Amino acid sequence: MKNSTEKISISAKNYANALIEVVRDKKSTFDEISKDFENVREILNMSPELREILNNPTISLQTQTDIAIDVFKSEVSIIMLDFIKILIDKKRFKEFSQIYRAYLEKLNEISNIQQVKVVSAIELSDDKKLQVIKKLEEKLNKTIKPEWELDEDIIAGLIVQIGDNIVDMSLKNRLSKLKKELMLK
Repeated sequence: MKNSTEKISISAKNYANALIEVVRDKKSTFDEISKDFENVREILNMSPELREILNNPTISLQTQTDIAIDVFKSEVSIIMLDFIKILIDKKRFKEFSQIYRAYLEKLNEISNIQQVKVVSAIELSDDKKLQVIKKLEEKLNKTIKPEWELDEDIIAGLIVQIGDNIVDMSLKNRLSKLKKELMLK
C-alpha cells in the first residue's frame, strides 16, 4: 500500500490493463510480468541516474531506448522489454511506478485479493492478527493481504484502511468524539 495516497492516472491504468491482456492472451504469465516489474523497480531504485535518463525529454528517444535495451535485456522478458520501449516511445516511462501499482491492483482484483492496512497501538500477537484477517475476509468475502503498522498515538484499538476507506476503531478517535459531544452540550 505504499504510495497509496498518490492517484493512479487513467493512462497508467490503461497500460496496466494492456499487460493484463497480454497475460490473458497467453503470451506471458502474471508471475513473469510481476517478476519483471520487480526487477525493473530494483534496477531503477539502485540507479536514480538511469531513471533520470529514461525520463529526460532532452535525451533522444533512440538513446533512451538503446540504454534501456542494454540495461534490461538480460533482466526481463521480451514482453517487458517491448513494454519499456513503448513507454519510452510514448514518453510515459515516468508513469512506470503508477503502472506497476495499477497492475497490482488489477491483479488483486482478478485474484479476489484485498490489500488492507491495519494500524494498532501495540504489536498484535499472531493469534490476534489471524482473528483480524479472518473477520475482514468474512466481511469482504476476499483474501486479505494485510500490512501491519504500529502507532502508539491511537492509544488502543485499531484503524483499518481498505483502499480509500478508513474504519477508525481507536480509543483516540472515541475520546475525540466524546469530547466533541460534551462540548456541544
